[in-house]
Amino acid sequence: MCSLGFALFALFASVAGAQPGMSGGVRIEPGQECPPGMTEVRPGTCQAPTLPPPSILDYRPRSTLVTTEHLVPKAKFPAIDYHGHPTTQLSSAEGLTQLADDLDRIGVRVIVAANNVRGEELRRQLATAQAHPRMRDRIRFLTGIDFTGVGAPGWAEREIAALEAAAAAGAVGIGEIGKGLGLTSRKADGTRLRIDDPALDPVWQAAARLRFPVFIHTADPQEFWRPIDNTNERWLELALFPSRRYPAELFPSFEQLMAERDAMLRRNRGTTFVVAHMGWHANDLPRLAKMMDEMPNILVEVGAVLYDIGRQPRAAHEFFVRYQDRILFGKDSFQPAEYPYYWRVFETRDDYFDYYRDYHATWKLYGIDLPDAVLQKVYFRNALRITPGIPPQGWPR
Repeated sequence: MCSLGFALFALFASVAGAQPGMSGGVRIEPGQECPPGMTEVRPGTCQAPTLPPPSILDYRPRSTLVTTEHLVPKAKFPAIDYHGHPTTQLSSAEGLTQLADDLDRIGVRVIVAANNVRGEELRRQLATAQAHPRMRDRIRFLTGIDFTGVGAPGWAEREIAALEAAAAAGAVGIGEIGKGLGLTSRKADGTRLRIDDPALDPVWQAAARLRFPVFIHTADPQEFWRPIDNTNERWLELALFPSRRYPAELFPSFEQLMAERDAMLRRNRGTTFVVAHMGWHANDLPRLAKMMDEMPNILVEVGAVLYDIGRQPRAAHEFFVRYQDRILFGKDSFQPAEYPYYWRVFETRDDYFDYYRDYHATWKLYGIDLPDAVLQKVYFRNALRITPGIPPQGWPR
């Protein structure tokens, strides 16, 4: 090695508390990490590559694994997408026809539009769907809540009246209650609106009376609150989307939001809540299991957390079997090409296949091989049970 190269290795080693090793490597002590730009090539020995490393964006290794592949373009059983976000499709008969074609192709029989619409816009979308011969029984709508003015006189009465009007018009539930509740929503006095604010309870109680499930999204993945460094597994996503970062000086912590959410759920046990994105606990299934055991009024929805389900096939299989009566299928962003990844994870035993968005997950997925009885509950039976407004006829027995 040239003297300059050895000097650089020695500098890295001194910074890390490591000692020069053989053949240009450096030694580290147990519990230490390799210096920047090096990796551990033998126990306690770090070395730098002899070629310039690619960036995280450009490194796309091609797997040499040869294994059985079972692509699943269409769900095995007709599905209800409880976390649907069709948007432009809802504005015209032509858009609804395209939506029907897309749903047919992927095996989704009913999509629940969770766009938080209300008032005249809700009534317009309901009328457009009702007039469409292929979609009148295949799309259902959730209605929204306006959190402006919470704490002011008459707020709860106004929102309850709006919910009753939405129910009369044909809405089947509430949602998607967005992550702004807890993060950015403000009360009438300007203070942060906590998720567990008692002023919200009359609305949740009205939902129970109307038999409206409440579909609620709280916070974001926990890594969005962590430092954006080489240990953050969502580094690329946070680098691409600065708005997904939650600095401690500007936002309540992840754990604070979880505590508020859970307090609200416990206090309103008569209301059925569907917790979006598995509560952002799909990476910690023991925590989610404890939450579900403590709160029998909640179900969870799987949208946008397939990357966590599919990287732990044995634990996920056990969780889905154990809580098979309380899990709903949902996708979130309406991208028809992405649904088959869900079917493949849920229905097969395939090994080591790609996820559909590299910036969400740098790892591979595995099939969790759910039994047919569990698939049916996740795909449609659980949604039918908690949502009276979805047509109950014509589903598999």
